[in-house]
Parts: sequence; structure tokens; C-alpha cells
Amino acid sequence: MFEVFENLYVNAAEHNDTPVSVRVGLLGADNTPPGDAQRSGFFVADDGKGIPADKQDTLFQSGYTDKTSGSGFGLAIVQEIISAHGWEITVTESTDGGARFEISGVDLRNG
Repeated sequence: MFEVFENLYVNAAEHNDTPVSVRVGLLGADNTPPGDAQRSGFFVADDGKGIPADKQDTLFQSGYTDKTSGSGFGLAIVQEIISAHGWEITVTESTDGGARFEISGVDLRNG
């Protein structure tokens, strides 16, 4: 899981022009919409510039990047690790207008 958090933090830092704050929390423990409160899992959210809706479908493709210096492997690796655990990852807008990655299907009762 270290690599998941590392790649999400690096992604937030590299894709925002100004310093960015990153928050991690449990789904349903913040201002998650009521329908999401029943989902078990966690989120990683930032207060950066966000990810345009038209790019959210391609984010997890291996080799995809909008930076000239990026490899495009970070989020693909994140999705591969999450999928290997049988979980699901989605991206949406955070309450601060930045990116929010939600990891669901996690059984939080068993550590």
C-alpha cells in the first residue's frame, strides 16, 4: 500500500502549480454524499486544480500523462495494486475543488 499512497501524493504534487494539501480519510467520515456513506474504503483528496472530467477515464491507462517529464505509470500502478486486492478506485472532484481518489470495497474491520 505504500506505493499506492506514494504515487497518489506524487501525482498531487507534480500536477499542481502551487503547494497542495493532501487529505486521507474514510469514505463516509467526511462530506461524502449520503449514498457513498455505505461504501467501505478510504479516499485521498487534494486541494489542487482538479482533473477535468474528460480526462478522468484515461488517467489509469498505462503511459498516460499530460506532463512532458512524466512516465504515465504512477496511476496505472495504483489501479493495478488496488485491483489486485479486489478493490475499486474512482476519481472525482474533492470538496476543495481538487482531485479525489476513492478506494472502495476495502474491509476495514480486518486491518
